[in-house]
Amino acid sequence: MREVKDITSASNVMNEIFASDTLTLEELRHRLSKPAFKALQATIEKGVAIDPAIADTVALAMKTWALEKGATHYTHWFQPLTGLTAEKHDSFLTPTSEGSAIAQFGGKDLIQAEPDASSFPSGGIRATFEARGYTAWDPTSPAFIMRHSNGATLCIPTAFASWTGEALDLKIPLLRSIEALNKAAQKVLPHFGIQANKVSSTLGAEQEYFLIDEEFYLARPDLVMTGRTLFGAKPPRGQELEDHYFGSIPDRVLSFMTDAEHQLYALGIPIKTRHNEVAPGQFEIAPIFEPSNIAADHQQLIMQVLKNTARKHGMVALLHEKPFAGINGSGKHCNWSIGTDTGINLLEPGDDPQSNLSFLFFCAAVIRAVDVHQDLLRISVASASNDHRLGANEAPPAILSIFLGSELTGVFERLVSGKGSGKKPGLLKLGTPVLPHLPLHAGDRNRTSPFAFTGNKFEFRAVGSSQSISLPITVLNTIVAESIDVLGERLEAGLKKGKSLEEALLEVLKDTYKKHNRIIFNGDGYSEAWHQEAERRGLLNLRTALDAIERLTSEKNAALFAKYGVLNERELEARQEVMYDIYFKSVNIEGETTEWIAQTQILPGALAYLADLEAVSKSKAAARTAEQVTRATDALSDALEALKQQNAALGGDTVHEKAYHMRDRVLPAMGEVRKAADALEKLVAADHWPLPSYRDMLFIK
Repeated sequence: MREVKDITSASNVMNEIFASDTLTLEELRHRLSKPAFKALQATIEKGVAIDPAIADTVALAMKTWALEKGATHYTHWFQPLTGLTAEKHDSFLTPTSEGSAIAQFGGKDLIQAEPDASSFPSGGIRATFEARGYTAWDPTSPAFIMRHSNGATLCIPTAFASWTGEALDLKIPLLRSIEALNKAAQKVLPHFGIQANKVSSTLGAEQEYFLIDEEFYLARPDLVMTGRTLFGAKPPRGQELEDHYFGSIPDRVLSFMTDAEHQLYALGIPIKTRHNEVAPGQFEIAPIFEPSNIAADHQQLIMQVLKNTARKHGMVALLHEKPFAGINGSGKHCNWSIGTDTGINLLEPGDDPQSNLSFLFFCAAVIRAVDVHQDLLRISVASASNDHRLGANEAPPAILSIFLGSELTGVFERLVSGKGSGKKPGLLKLGTPVLPHLPLHAGDRNRTSPFAFTGNKFEFRAVGSSQSISLPITVLNTIVAESIDVLGERLEAGLKKGKSLEEALLEVLKDTYKKHNRIIFNGDGYSEAWHQEAERRGLLNLRTALDAIERLTSEKNAALFAKYGVLNERELEARQEVMYDIYFKSVNIEGETTEWIAQTQILPGALAYLADLEAVSKSKAAARTAEQVTRATDALSDALEALKQQNAALGGDTVHEKAYHMRDRVLPAMGEVRKAADALEKLVAADHWPLPSYRDMLFIK
């Protein structure tokens, strides 16, 4: 007789696991006095300034909880301008004069720490001899436990600032932008009869990644050094059969996914989705919506857990935007919306969007924001690695546009023209009575759009898979806050003239749509026709990261960030400098790695094979092959010499000059070396080729 398993066990395990390693508000409610908890809750939920008097009380509760969880150390966990996370661990253990030891962790330890600010990218804000920087506790993001094979650490999310007060991290501007959005939205909500203590952006970020066997990874110096393959001939089979997407997940991969998900559940990260992505060896994980500052922290943890867990299963998770040429790269689609603390999604159109006044207002604000600040959105996703993906036929182009869908576009068109009532979607009938009639969505989906409306949110699809989401969300929050203010002032002006809310709003919507509808495009963003049309419309086409980065400190952008207190002039210039520096160093490492592999592995392998062929040169086949290999080897040698010259030149003394040299000289030279090497790979015997092939890495799981 078949054994019947307890069907409640899985749900019980999920309930026990979720947020078990997170110091939640509910956990703190039980550990703090009522006054201390209420003071902390006011900070977290209403943005009230933190009361320093409760620091010791919270620290004691945090320490007790962490020790119960097996933590021996604590760290201020922060997000410097590297785009990664940083941590310095300190033990709870403190020796006593009697020769014993006690666990100590007080309010001072919680509120502030002092990492070396000069050892992180600062864009000139902190020089080597100006080392002091501070991490400051962020009470809006919960502390958590990170486990390793022999223990655990209490991680306290913090902000990172210089001794002179400038933000040296990605969190401080994000928190500032959330407050800017809150203030702007609060000013207009009363007009629509909506009450809220707080308005904030919400976010759900999809994470795409590749998995390859660890053995192949360690045999590929390019992957180890740069995160992407600098060589690799396209195999006979890639993603042409379209059989990987949503296919059955391999058992080994599913075991890895389950392991990673359990760790993420324990950290309170609400993972919802897992599946095979389009390219062979590519997968996706996605959480549901959270407040954007917490979502940004959780995104960093997702990347860390994916990488660490893959190694436990004998694999490596590749988060680079384009680890393999010729197949789809990876993005991080950021599903962004605006919500109130009373549970209202301000971008929810409802059953009748044409009559949903608050939705129309906030949707129009987003349309204006994206049009006016195309450059900032492109800058927010600019990197050397994302350049390999943006514009390819798997990702949105470098041209910013909005996909609204047919129904919403029709709503705005009718508001402008004053004609028609709109057609509501019905049911989709599938032609057989055994299948249900499906509710038909108001609009289609558009994978080619960089910024698409998808039901009750906007999906920013241009974000790179390896980057922090903090900067893109900071930009989105700030530009939408500005647009809310602009449209709000126009609405107020109309109301002061004695117009009704509907009349005043209609005037604002008409004016906004007429001025900014050039940004709306519902067609194929991959087509050459769209590139031509976008140019005709006057939209920006910032093809490379450097084209975008150079615009960051423009007068318009500096004024915007200063007005909303998100970044001052010095902080903005520092970020531009850091972006140039990271671009230069990333491509420089790739260029030198390309030279090293070609010189010491590929060329010797090809020459050794050529020697074997010459030993049997009486054979016509050997002679013919030897001639082909000779030509290809000479081409590689010539391309390699050209790359060596460009690598040595560096292009100038400033980081700006070096960055442009990398883009204009080194990357093309690398491309020629790769072209020659990939041609050789198709000629040289497999036992002479020094690198694992695409065929091996993509299809062996």
